[in-house]
Amino acid sequence: MDHSDPFHGNSHAEGGGAPVMTTSPATPGAHGADRPRATAGGMILHAVQGLLMGTADVIPGVSGGTVALILGIYERLVDTIHRVAAGGVALVKGDRARARAHWRAAEFSLVLPLGVGIVIALGIGSLTLPHLIETYPVVTSAVFFGLIVGALPIPWRRMSVHGGLHYALAALGTVAAFVFSGFAPQDVAEPALPLVFGAAAIAICAMILPGVSGAYLLLVLGMYEVTLEALGRLDLAYIAVFVAGAVTGLGAFSKLLSWLLDQRHDATMAVLVGLMVGSLRRLWPWQTETGGLLAAPDSGALLLAAVCAGIGIAAVVGLAMLGERSAVPAGRER
Repeated sequence: MDHSDPFHGNSHAEGGGAPVMTTSPATPGAHGADRPRATAGGMILHAVQGLLMGTADVIPGVSGGTVALILGIYERLVDTIHRVAAGGVALVKGDRARARAHWRAAEFSLVLPLGVGIVIALGIGSLTLPHLIETYPVVTSAVFFGLIVGALPIPWRRMSVHGGLHYALAALGTVAAFVFSGFAPQDVAEPALPLVFGAAAIAICAMILPGVSGAYLLLVLGMYEVTLEALGRLDLAYIAVFVAGAVTGLGAFSKLLSWLLDQRHDATMAVLVGLMVGSLRRLWPWQTETGGLLAAPDSGALLLAAVCAGIGIAAVVGLAMLGERSAVPAGRER
């Protein structure tokens, strides 16, 4: 098997006020008072959103966190993951009352159907997407390029102020993602289970960051194709260790990310914008196997890529409209 890159062969300390948002953010301190009522239609919608996130997580260069941001559920998702993890930690410490308080504040009606959709998408995507990416590399890369470009205004519009610090942070995020996305993929044919655990813990953190692709991180670590193969053949030992690593990494990282979104919202959004901009390097349709950027071979190929990127941008607009219609404030308790 070819192991080369499949693509190429809310308190806001710095803003001083509530950010202008395209969707309704979670409301700190609401103690669940304005939590949306779980309905069958809402849970089906969240399952579909999970399908979109899971599909993105399979693709090197695209992040499920970006999709969550587009759909208007990003802050709610991060907060709920943090609360579930914090409840688990409290339970281990023997503080059942605090564990129940965290779990009551968590939006299980959001994360459970999302999780179902993500798992289904990972299973289907592991069998279909690699073939599509290998067969139509320019088309798929251009569509995903358009998705990221179309999503760039969303976190930027969520900021209350756009000062010099925020532009500097966005530039720093751009440089970091641009350099990272230029790393050449590695190849690990038979990884040891501790390596699987560690790679999953790191990759899952990337998967919930817009602009940072967990799939590409697995590719750089040499774990991408072997993970897809394990999913495809239902290697239960591999999958169990990978899930354990992912749960561990997600629980630890969500606490930091939730704090950043609450206490440094605008600065965090600025960095996320930069990460998304820098990640566009990995999605440029013409590259060498080691990540070097190439020019379009001819005007026809460039036109095709531009049309496909336009389709990706249009898809983001549609998804953002869906997110605005379905977004509701969720209670948060600190």
